[in-house]
Amino acid sequence: MSGALIGAAIDALAVATALGAALVAGVFFAFSSFVMAALGRLPAPAGIAAMQAINVTVLRFSFLGLFLGTAVGAAALVLASALRAEEPLLAAGGALYLLGCFLVTGTRNVPLNKALALAAPDSAEGAALWARYLRDWTRWNHLRTAAALVAAALILGALI
Repeated sequence: MSGALIGAAIDALAVATALGAALVAGVFFAFSSFVMAALGRLPAPAGIAAMQAINVTVLRFSFLGLFLGTAVGAAALVLASALRAEEPLLAAGGALYLLGCFLVTGTRNVPLNKALALAAPDSAEGAALWARYLRDWTRWNHLRTAAALVAAALILGALI
C-alpha cells in the first residue's frame, strides 16, 4: 500500500472516529443536561424503573455499535500514530476517548448500572441507591461527555 493511500485511509478513519465521538458526546450531553434531571424529578420507583429500562435499551446495536466502533477507531488512531509518527493530535484524541469515555464507562457507569438493575424500585434500599446513583452516575457522565467531545475536537484538529 502506498504512503498516500495509507494516509487517506487514516484520514477517513479519523473523520469516522471524530464523528462517532461527537455523536457519543451528544448522547451523553443529553443525559447530563436534562435526562437525569428529569428522572430525578420522578418518584424514586418510577425513576429507577425508567433508568433500568434505558439501561437495557441502550444495548441495542444503534448505540452500542457506535460506542464500540468509535473505541475501535480510537484505538486504531493511537496505533497508527505510534507506528507512523502521525499527527500527535490523532493519538491524543484517540487516547482521550479510550480513557475518558470507554474506560470510565466500563469502570464507573456500567457497575452503577448493574447495581441499579438489581434494585427493587419500591424498596427503601432502592430509593437510597437511586439517590447515590443519580449523583454518581451523572458525575461520571459529565466526564464522559467532556472526554468524547474533546476527543472529537482533537481528532478533527489533526485534520485541519
